[in-house]
Amino acid sequence: MDAQGRGRAENIDPADQWVLNPHTGDYELRLTPSAGQSAVPSPRRAAPRGGGPRRGSPQGGGGRRDVPPQRRRREAPAAQDPGPGRRRSRPKKKSKAKKVMLWTAGGMAMVVLVGAGVGYWYWEHLNGNITSQDVVGAKNGFAKDEAINVLVMGTDKRTGKGNEGYGDKGSVGHADTNVLLHVSKDRTNATALSIPRDLVVDVPDCQVKQKDGSLKTIKGTPNVRFNTSLGQDERDAGCVMKTVKAVTGITVDHFMMADFNAVKTLSSAVGGVQVCVGKDVNDPDSHLKLSAGTHNLQGEQALAFLRTRHSFGNQGDLDRIKVQQQFLGSLARKMSSSDTLTNPRKLTSLAEAATKALTVDKGIGSLSSLKDLALEIRKVPPKNLSFTTVPVIDNPAEPTPVTVVVNPTAGPPVFNAIKNDVSLTETKKKQKEKQDAKLKGSKSAASAVRVNIYNGSGKTGAAQETLTELQNNEGVLKSSQMGNKPNQAKTSLEYAPDQASQARRLADIMGLPASALKEGKSETNDQGLPAMTLILGGDFKGAGTPVDGASAKAPDVDKTTADKAVCAK
Repeated sequence: MDAQGRGRAENIDPADQWVLNPHTGDYELRLTPSAGQSAVPSPRRAAPRGGGPRRGSPQGGGGRRDVPPQRRRREAPAAQDPGPGRRRSRPKKKSKAKKVMLWTAGGMAMVVLVGAGVGYWYWEHLNGNITSQDVVGAKNGFAKDEAINVLVMGTDKRTGKGNEGYGDKGSVGHADTNVLLHVSKDRTNATALSIPRDLVVDVPDCQVKQKDGSLKTIKGTPNVRFNTSLGQDERDAGCVMKTVKAVTGITVDHFMMADFNAVKTLSSAVGGVQVCVGKDVNDPDSHLKLSAGTHNLQGEQALAFLRTRHSFGNQGDLDRIKVQQQFLGSLARKMSSSDTLTNPRKLTSLAEAATKALTVDKGIGSLSSLKDLALEIRKVPPKNLSFTTVPVIDNPAEPTPVTVVVNPTAGPPVFNAIKNDVSLTETKKKQKEKQDAKLKGSKSAASAVRVNIYNGSGKTGAAQETLTELQNNEGVLKSSQMGNKPNQAKTSLEYAPDQASQARRLADIMGLPASALKEGKSETNDQGLPAMTLILGGDFKGAGTPVDGASAKAPDVDKTTADKAVCAK
């Protein structure tokens, strides 16, 4: 390499260094060797034909180390006549789909760089881009065999050049846009539940961590807008998570927070997001000006599209939410398209934009964690990603309603569906039919049921309470209280194959869903006889009360899915 070609590794554009290896179908990061780049091994290069000096050799590289020559390949055996009645075998082509899947990104605002060939220095560079906060209530990582709840927030805090015309002047950063993303345990579906900023709630007391590690209690405020759960009175994202739990009963595991700049950089990184408007739009407040039809928006235009609240429907926050859901669905389709997944430059831009734009909790505050989370989210097909909004009604306390409250009839079924991991789409129909078959068949007498009862609900005395109910009121006399087990979300009943009729009887008595039944093995009870294993979970509401999951069904709600394009009107 001559003097003009020398440079620090960090000045190299990584997207220019990705090379497709035709023999493996993998993209490889080929970085030009230099004196300051010992952390990344150099690729091997073949010597030039004619025996001339290799690039990087002492003859042509100014004393830098030699690049080892490429290994000599074995000569392929001479083609042989296959003889009569035989066909020559054709070499198998590398599956195009397989090459596409080697590059992947997942979920809105969660795109991270994925690839085994990423140079260590660049990985650390992306890791350094991430901003994380230590908040009360966030989990430490996540489990790949459990459902995941992530609260994605957009604040109205005006930071950065070009954002002077947006948001409330001097805002401390309220929770302007809020989406609770629930990813199912089996990764077949996900629900994105929008929470209106003008929803009136009781913000509970919460604790925030100070710089010295101490906790400060922020007193709650009754009867206020949901968006004040962030920023107001020094509340952090942990306070918003706690407010979501108070309103919906759904526990939030993690949060991701973005400001105006995130919308602009992410939409530009994917080359624009396609949206559709059913009429001409000219909103002087958001500066959005579009003709009726389809448009590809990025940067300032994308932000204006998400911010407008005077262009569609009744010109309120609920109609703006529908526009935001359309944008997010289109963004999900764009990020899962082959045009994005097979474009190293575009993926690198996405990785840079996403890691710089997001603030996350410490539980997922590393590139490795975000990458793993992205891979879990991308398993959900766009057709099974449902967008819906918390069911609301006008605030009855206001003569002229400008805020809303949770619909007391339609709201709880939506919250229960998410808590019980019930899809809003039809993805689980066949699986449910297979599970329901476990409940069909003969049922033994209650007196023949042998079961060991454990408490994994976290509720003191739940196992003893259940034992008393089963023995005194249900005739299940061969039952034993066995103490505590680690807490689990849902009640489970494990039984040996020859105990299926007992399992069906106990499920009928307790109102257990088919999904709670697991064929496995029995254990020994206190009389030395084989018994089923019942572990009460977090869905246990009390002895004699059917488990919630038994009656949880997909509610009939207004929703859209990420695979379908809709027009804002």
